[in-house]
Amino acid sequence: MTLDIRQLGAFLCVAHHGTLGRAAQTLNITQPALSRTIKRLEDQVGAPLFERHTTGMVLTPFGHALLPHAKVLQHEADQATEEIDALRGLAKGTIRVGAVASAISLILPLAIARVLARWPNLQVHIVEGVGDLLTDALLKHEIDLAIGVSLTENEAICAIPDAEWHDTSDVIAAVGHPLRARGPLQVTDLIGHKWVLPPQGTAPFAEVVGLFREQGLPGPDVVVETRSIIAIKSLVTHAGFLSWMPRPMYDAERLAGLVQALSVKGAPRDRRLMVFRRRQGVLSGPAVKLLDALRDVAAEG
Repeated sequence: MTLDIRQLGAFLCVAHHGTLGRAAQTLNITQPALSRTIKRLEDQVGAPLFERHTTGMVLTPFGHALLPHAKVLQHEADQATEEIDALRGLAKGTIRVGAVASAISLILPLAIARVLARWPNLQVHIVEGVGDLLTDALLKHEIDLAIGVSLTENEAICAIPDAEWHDTSDVIAAVGHPLRARGPLQVTDLIGHKWVLPPQGTAPFAEVVGLFREQGLPGPDVVVETRSIIAIKSLVTHAGFLSWMPRPMYDAERLAGLVQALSVKGAPRDRRLMVFRRRQGVLSGPAVKLLDALRDVAAEG
């Protein structure tokens, strides 16, 4: 069975909007024309893809089964179009990349600047997140490259050689935090203080818990869990919280005299950042351009 990419695009649009009317408006076609397109796809598949209700269109089990494959095929078609445009000298397309915040703070901007200096018509779509979110975005084809710390290599995802960096994470606190007046600290001195961290299941959370467990201590008092870097920095700066953060991420606040690393024995930890991609499929032209720039940045240290 050969699927028509235009029919799949119509199917995805209806699935997204939930009604023929809104989908037809988005696609700039008439509602009857869109209905005929969906019917032709259903005839080709040999099963109904939507349940028709007065309130809208709901995916059937057959529609749910087709949905992820349609997304992948649509994505591949978009990448093919971008590649052809690039070969024709138009050099258009979209770089889709995900990264942890520390990479977004320094590494990724350097690489993007290099790419756009040569190909100014490219667009960039960035997803910020930690390991679980980046893995999910790669598998869903929402991004083509991910810069992370602890993505698990498996049959679907692999690391790319020659594109890695190292940074250091510290316990951070506001400049006026009472712990700062006590000089060199032990991990035991951190007990009883409020913490804000990314959620359980992320590398930063695991690193802090590991720091405590190495000393035979219970975990930190994590009062707030959030993926928002702004929230973490604000709670550290204005509410007396402790946190754990790579140095590039709080460098601006350090230079502004708001946040500093605490001198905690055994606390600074080096980590390795790597670039990951899907094992299957060919990278788009824009993604290859970014990967080359990332490799150059890595080679320069």
